[in-house]
Formats: sequence, C-alpha cells, structure tokens
Amino acid sequence: MRTVGCPGEIPKPVSCQSSKATRACARSSLHFFYLAVLSSRVGDRCFLAATRGAHRLQTAGSLAFQGRACVRLALNHDHAKGSYPFAMPWAIAIIQREEQESNKDTVDMSLFPAENIRNFSIVAHVDHGKSTLADRLLEITGAIAKTGHNKQVLDKLQVERERGITVKAQTASLIYNHQGTNYLLNLIDTPGHVDFNYEVSRSLSACQGVLLVVDANQGIQAQTVANFYLAYEAQLSIIPVINKIDLKNANPEVVENQIENTFDILKEDCIRISAKLGTNVERILQEVIQRIPPPAVNIHEPLKALVFDSTFDTYRGVIANIALLSGEIHKGHKITTAHTKKIYEVHEIGILTPNEQPTQKLYAGQVGYMIAGMREITDAQIGDTVYLHNQPVEPLPGFKSAKPMVFAGVFPTDQSEYSNLKSALEKLTLNDSSVAVQRDSSLALGAGWRLGFLGLLHMEVFNQRLEQEHNASVILTAPTVPYKAILSSPKLIKEYKKEEITVINPAKFPDSSVVKEYLEPFVLGTVVTPKEYIGQILALCQTRRAVQKDLVYIDEQRVMMVYLFPLNEIVVDFFDALKSLSSGYASFDYEDAGYQPADLVKVDILLNGKAVEELITIVPREKVYSVGKAMCERLRDLIPRQMFEIAIQAALGNKIIARETIKPFRKDVLAKCYGGDITRKMKLLKRQAEGKKKMRRIGNVEVPKDAFIKVLKKQLDK
Repeated sequence: MRTVGCPGEIPKPVSCQSSKATRACARSSLHFFYLAVLSSRVGDRCFLAATRGAHRLQTAGSLAFQGRACVRLALNHDHAKGSYPFAMPWAIAIIQREEQESNKDTVDMSLFPAENIRNFSIVAHVDHGKSTLADRLLEITGAIAKTGHNKQVLDKLQVERERGITVKAQTASLIYNHQGTNYLLNLIDTPGHVDFNYEVSRSLSACQGVLLVVDANQGIQAQTVANFYLAYEAQLSIIPVINKIDLKNANPEVVENQIENTFDILKEDCIRISAKLGTNVERILQEVIQRIPPPAVNIHEPLKALVFDSTFDTYRGVIANIALLSGEIHKGHKITTAHTKKIYEVHEIGILTPNEQPTQKLYAGQVGYMIAGMREITDAQIGDTVYLHNQPVEPLPGFKSAKPMVFAGVFPTDQSEYSNLKSALEKLTLNDSSVAVQRDSSLALGAGWRLGFLGLLHMEVFNQRLEQEHNASVILTAPTVPYKAILSSPKLIKEYKKEEITVINPAKFPDSSVVKEYLEPFVLGTVVTPKEYIGQILALCQTRRAVQKDLVYIDEQRVMMVYLFPLNEIVVDFFDALKSLSSGYASFDYEDAGYQPADLVKVDILLNGKAVEELITIVPREKVYSVGKAMCERLRDLIPRQMFEIAIQAALGNKIIARETIKPFRKDVLAKCYGGDITRKMKLLKRQAEGKKKMRRIGNVEVPKDAFIKVLKKQLDK
C-alpha cells in the first residue's frame, strides 16, 4: 500500500465562478467518494482521490453543500476511520474551517442579560403604517440595508404582498446601541384587520409593551380601540405613535386630543413620526428602552419556553418560535413538550433578524426560533411549553382558543386529491391555529372538511394560501355562522347526549318540530365615522336588525356608535356596505356577545328539483321570501346556460317560495325546412322537446365554485 502525505494547510474556498473543468472533476470525485465510503472493497487510492475530490467540491462554491455532506459522511464511517487514517486530516481541516467561518457572524446572546432586552409589538388599525414603521426600525438598527425598495419586509407571504395587508404576525430581533449599551429589541409586527385579531392577542403574550400607531389623518378607528384594550387588559406599557405627519391633511394635534379623551393617555406621551420619510423614528427606539420594562425572568431556573408560533419546512420539519421565560437552551439539548411528552434533540436555535440567524444559545427573556427534528405537524402546538426532558416544569396556561365566527365547507375539486389536501390543511393550520377543522361530507362534493374562521376575509386569505403555498384546488361553500338549538325530542337528546346542540352545517339544521328554541349568535359592534355619515349608517344598521347601545362623540368631527348585531347580518359584506356609504371613512370592529333566541327557518335551494346542500341558508322567518327571491335571481346570473332548461327554486319545507328559470341553448332544427307541410316542422320541434326533457332529467347542473359566496353577498345586499 502506498501512503500519501497530506498538506498541512488547505487553500481557502474560491468563488462560485470556478472553471468547468474543476466542476466536472468535483462531480466525478463525488461519485468516487460515495463508493469509497460505502464499499469495503475499494482501495486506498480511490478513497484518497475521493477525499481530495471532496475538497475540490468545497472549492467549487455552487457544490459546497454536497462536499461538506460527503466529508462528514467519511468522518462518521468506521471503515474510513480504520483503514484510511491518512485521509482524515483533509476532512478534519475542511470541517474545522467551515465551522470557524460559520461562527464568524454568530451573535453571542450572553451579551444581552434580561435587563437589556425589550419585547414589544406594533399594533394599529388597517393601513395606519405598522409594516412601514417596522421597515424603518429594521433599517435604523442595521438589520436590513437602507434602500428605496424596502417595503413590507416582514410581510413574507405572497397573499400579504398582493393584498397589501399583514396577515401573519412576524418577529424580528434588533440590536440597538443606546448610551453605550447594546440592547436586544424583539419586535413583533401584527395584523390590523379584525379577522386576524387572534394573531394580535397571541403576539402580546410574548411582549411587555406595544407601540399603538394612529394615522395623523384618519385618527382613532375601531380597531385602534380594540387593540388598546387588548394591551390594557394584558397590563402592557403603551406608547402612542402618531404616524403620517407628512401628509397634507395631517392633523396630529386633533389626534393627540382624541387619544387623551378616549384612552386617558397624556398628549405629551405621544410621539409624532413619519414612517415613510423616517422622521423622528429613532426616538421610538429610545422610548422603547426607557418606557417598556424588561421581561421578568430568571435565568437560574430550569428551562421553560412558550411556543407562540410555528411553521413547517419540508426538509427541516417544524420550526418553532419560542419565548424563554426561564433557563437557557442550546444546540444538543434534549427537550420535551408538555403536549406530546416526546423527547427531541435541538438541532438548531437562533434569532430572526428578520432572516434566520443561528446562535449558540438562547437565554431567559429572549425570543428566537428552534429546530428540533419535529417531523409531525402536531409536535409543536402553539401555546405549548418546552422544557428539558430531565427537568420537568409546570406547563404554561397557553393561549385561549380562538372562537370561530364563520364556518364553510372545503372540498377537493377532485376526490383523488383528498390526501394531498389533507396534508396541506395540516401544514397550514399549524401556522394558523385559529382555524377550527372537522371532517365533513357532501352527496355532491364528496369527502371534505368543515372549517371555522374568524371572519370572511380570514376565510378568503386561508383559501388563497392553500392555492398559492400548497397548489391545492378546492371548492369553498357558502359561509354560515354557528347556531344553537335546544332540543325537545327525547330521542335526539339521547342521540346527542345533551339538550343544547351547536349547528355549524345548515344541512343538519334540525326541524322546528323537534326543537324548543333556536339561538342566534350576536356581536357587539363598534362603528367609528365622521358625523356627516351618521344618518346613512343608522339606516344601514336598522336593515341589519341591529340594536343601538351607545353613541359617543370622540371629538367635534368623529362619532363612535356601539350596536348589538346578529352575527349573520354582518359577517359577509356589512363592512363593504359601511365603507361604501361613508366614502371609505368609517371603520368597524366587533366582539362576541353570546347567543339570543331567534325565530329561524331553513331555506333550501333546488336545481331542477334536486336540493343543493351547499346552498342551504338559515334566515329569520320575516326575511325568508326576500332572501329566497334574491338567491334565485343571483343564481340565475351565476349559473351558465346549458343545453336544457334549469329551474332554480327556493323552498321553505315543501313550499316553493321563489323561482327563476335559465333558458336552454336552442338549436334551430327548422333551418333546413324551406316551406312544405307544417306537420314536418311540428314533428322536428316535438322530437327536440323530448330530447331536452330527457337531458333535463339526467343532466347535471354545473355550479361555478365561486358562486357559493357570491350568491350570499348579493342576497345580503338586497
């Protein structure tokens, strides 16, 4: 055996622009390397050549990852260690240099004790500038480069960039030097729409303070009030920020008075900024350090961490965002979650800056991410507690479950895609825990799911994410709200094992003959509007069966009205109607107000005499005729014409209350008849009529998948 020595130093890696010859040599050496490691019959020359080939891979930048993987494989292979010791210095030198280079930019988290940490969220009404402010804070602290292209940096989802709204709360760790001391500022950018309020409440659990952003032009809006009380009830420090002072119509003095009158916060505590221009933004960082307290944690106690968000990566498994309440965590730790009781080994930890930045450790009071080989979707549930497997702790209370306001059926367009859609739903609900899921089935659409959402926008965004992120093609049925029924039938009470049941699928709405009383969900809605639109909005609320509870003038120009609404009246398109009547100036927010008795009936929609489960609607008895007529008219416009006549009927029990007809396409069977006996023409027309009748009997009516929601929107407009 001929022994070959190894050089003492390996040259530094070159750039990815290596020659074609180097790349070809590296690729061929890679094959030799695998053979040498995995086969005990290959000679020493092959292994040495392959080891050098692995180094060539290391110098070819585009193939560096494969080279490192192969070298590590050699180190872990007993045959390689025993038979070819002369090759080890190559592998060891490559790995040591890689580790040194990877650790160059690693942040030493021990430099940030709890007293130098601030955890805060940005909360505001829709379009008041939360994401723009987050962009400026990232630029000032050096987390991202200052360029003119930084827009919605933390809004990473495609749906967020397309719609221009924040859907998912995002975290970023900022390092800021204040008076010679480095501070770690953990920022969470939150959504502004009421449908994503659960994201806000969940984010606040990991914070000690908030920036309450208010538009200097629009002033206090409905969601501003809701977010203030969320932070107030959580006992967080609140820093009011008046944004968009650069606008021509900005009136920060008026907004300061609104904040003082509505929230009892001194106007002197408000910070005037322009997030777009960066005016006075750095003062916010200084105020965060001075006015928001550090987290109350203990590094000397055993590890206890809260999972406040998580995503699923196909290659790395579950990536959990954690907030450490005590102790510390580092790579290699054996951990357990309170929910699964399984043991995992931490593969990687780090902070988000906003991109993933691996670190050696995380300490109490810090916020970061963790990858621990969790391959199951349910391994890291939001609200779960993480602790060291040999040091169990008392689990954290977790998060209050989100209460769905809207339910809709989700079905694959093709039943062969059922398993793929199931996997997509599991991954997406891991990232959006506010969605309630239960299995469902339909005679027309097959097996599917009944999903619960926090609102119609939430439902639309979830559907869009399914299509964009998971390439799922689904049919979404008409949204409905959850009703309750108090049963009178002993047989049904025995079947359900309770007297009061919740109905989330209109097709399973029980008949009045077996029910004592129906209960309808109500919400307490807050409308903030300029005073000149009060009349139109009062009329709109009356048509939606609302009961006025309060009316308060915020200042001389703006009014806040509080109404008790039936949820069914506002969940689909009340917000659109409100914006239309107020020229876009009014805002709306609502919260759950329990259930109240109601006289409800089920309206069936028949297409050529066949009931369509997905179009069944629950309505108040006094609206049954107007709703039935409006739905039939809208379906007439939505369903395409076919070769046979389509009868659209609305039915209340066995009684037809409305009907519309879609005329068929007509082939001119008399086109070739030029004069002659009339009986010949009559015979052709009769034969055509018989064919149409047969087609109508056996033909299927195709309903466009977007019709389920559109028909309800149109119906409520009327």
